[in-house]
Amino acid sequence: MKTRIILPDTDGISEAGAILRSGGLVAFPTETVYGLGANALDATATKHIYEAKGRPSDNPMIVHVANIDMLNGVASGVTDAQKAIMSKLWPGPITFVLHKNPAVPDVTTGGLDTVAVRWPSRREAAEIIEAAGVPIAAPSANISGKPSPTTFEDVAEDMDGRIDAIVKGERTAIGIESTVLDLTSEVPTILRPGFITKSQIEEAACC
Repeated sequence: MKTRIILPDTDGISEAGAILRSGGLVAFPTETVYGLGANALDATATKHIYEAKGRPSDNPMIVHVANIDMLNGVASGVTDAQKAIMSKLWPGPITFVLHKNPAVPDVTTGGLDTVAVRWPSRREAAEIIEAAGVPIAAPSANISGKPSPTTFEDVAEDMDGRIDAIVKGERTAIGIESTVLDLTSEVPTILRPGFITKSQIEEAACC
């Protein structure tokens, strides 16, 4: 497979969106690390992510959205309390675990009945997701077990020849993964520490 290199200009974002919409794999920069994206609602496409990364199939992927309609398309029964927390911390480097909408294939969530959802704040990421018009499953764009990539060069080293395209953006601003917060239980629980701290979450939850 020949991997296309795409610039994050208007034409490039449109091209990346079209590839994702048609079931292809595109690596793109977010504010945290580079993600390897596929249509989250397409079981065949998300299966290809596992293959490209050498990722265990029971390891759920984070679904990236760029608007509320996309959130409602992948999560079900989102409560007002959950929305209140999300509205204070999104868009940004935090992922929320919610109850899954049946439209999301099991392969995307590793067979779980929950779905991990993030709304990235980086312009290119949000615009690519909007251009695709579908929620995007996107774990880090690296071979499983290797460090998460923060530059185009890191991604190309692992993914050139394995995926359809790489969006060549600047180094990611944060460089570590998003915080993962489970909102499906009565008390929100941090499942993975990340850039957003416990104190920031507590402040968002209490006020």
